[in-house]
Amino acid sequence: MESDRPKMLMAINGNFIESGFDSDNSPGEFSETNQKVTGMIDLDTSKNKNSTEENEENPPQENGIKKHRTSLPAPMFNRSDFSVWSILKKCIGLELSKITMPVVFNEPLSFLQRITEYMEHIYLIHKASSQTQSLERMAAVAAFAVSAVASQWERTGKPFNPLLGETYELIRDDLGFRFISEQVSHHPPVSAFYSEGINQDFIFHGSIYPKLKFWGKSVEAEPRGTITLELLKHGEAYTWTNPTCCVHNIIIGKLWIEQYGTVEILNHRTGDKCILNFKPCGLFGKELHKIEGYIQDKSKKKLFMIYGKWTECLWGIDAVSYEFYKKHERKGDYQRKSKLEDEPKTFEGDETDNVPDSQDTVQVIPGSELLWRINTRPPNSSEMYNFTRFTVTLNELEKGMEKILPPTDCRLRPDIRSMENGDMDLASQEKERLEEKQRQSRKDRDKDEEEWNTRWFYQGVNPHTGTADWLYSGRYFDRNFSDCPDIY
Repeated sequence: MESDRPKMLMAINGNFIESGFDSDNSPGEFSETNQKVTGMIDLDTSKNKNSTEENEENPPQENGIKKHRTSLPAPMFNRSDFSVWSILKKCIGLELSKITMPVVFNEPLSFLQRITEYMEHIYLIHKASSQTQSLERMAAVAAFAVSAVASQWERTGKPFNPLLGETYELIRDDLGFRFISEQVSHHPPVSAFYSEGINQDFIFHGSIYPKLKFWGKSVEAEPRGTITLELLKHGEAYTWTNPTCCVHNIIIGKLWIEQYGTVEILNHRTGDKCILNFKPCGLFGKELHKIEGYIQDKSKKKLFMIYGKWTECLWGIDAVSYEFYKKHERKGDYQRKSKLEDEPKTFEGDETDNVPDSQDTVQVIPGSELLWRINTRPPNSSEMYNFTRFTVTLNELEKGMEKILPPTDCRLRPDIRSMENGDMDLASQEKERLEEKQRQSRKDRDKDEEEWNTRWFYQGVNPHTGTADWLYSGRYFDRNFSDCPDIY
């Protein structure tokens, strides 16, 4: 654990398409016809604390807390005139990491920034750390694991593939954490991340490398890579893997996302396990977005039941009350479905026959505890790639920040910056230039028989699972970036 705590405030599961496409093996295979978007949206810009001595202005604050921007510089580009099917029709059944996609199908974030969206509901980790009972800690960790995929709801744009050596850092003193990630491999694409609590209450780390497949009407991401959360106060480590993510209607119709599969969260100290079943939508969409699961002890006795939707909320109740309710429900004693008055708003687009029409609210069992609820998205979210308030801040580049960040940070990547500013032509040109530069760098290394050296992570063994993992080597926040590669 590093001791230095820079006072810089900056703005984490990956989307289905995070690590696919944008390959260094496909130079200009498909033309990228884009139109420039005009119409800028005013920003509430903010400044870095470390740069206040270098700049005359102080960072905007409200009640002593630094303000972050609330919108993007330009609205989302209209994709209606472009067909992803024209590109993917030759790729049925293939792995997608070698297919170049036009920039119009992207969103203005790198996948490293997309991983950082795990941290939007960081309060759940702090809550877990503060609990005295292991069952309560596991419930909070389970809620955090579900919240980590919630930002994918209606996010059908593809984040930019990170370049080899690309990095991203996020320090949020107000939320109590700092975060660093690095693209440690390009083939296969692997993104490693590490986060720690500013109060040294947790360590959160992992590596992500989903395998993508195109099945004609959908794109599926098989989750790979272990996620580890360590609660330092309790000497506990939890590990899990994310559910499978699938995007439907790739050919025609409204794109929609579902998560499915079993997520198992293991407490390596106590042997407790949480098993969460992300249900597939089913034939009539009745199970769309639903989650059911339970927490069991090391003897496999069920202690606590969990249910809800990954797009809305998560509830928990003790196993005895749950079984009592289910027994009487089958007898017809309970007919009314509970619905909270403050149920979160949803953002629905035009429906098509292909989109499951599931209007079922979560049936709240009397005596249940609310474990987590999704944050309401900003009113202009649909104009900003369906970003959350947290996500809008991730690519914010404050004045003077360039002097503090390493030259490999995503905020300095010109194609993403151009897209965020609405200049799609320049974004396309810069994307092609960076991919060609990456290809040439690889050729030069092969010619000289040089190995690529990662900066902040190394290949090792996860101490809790005993499996191969990418581990944080430390020293990033010493801010010695003299040996960082020139990738932009």
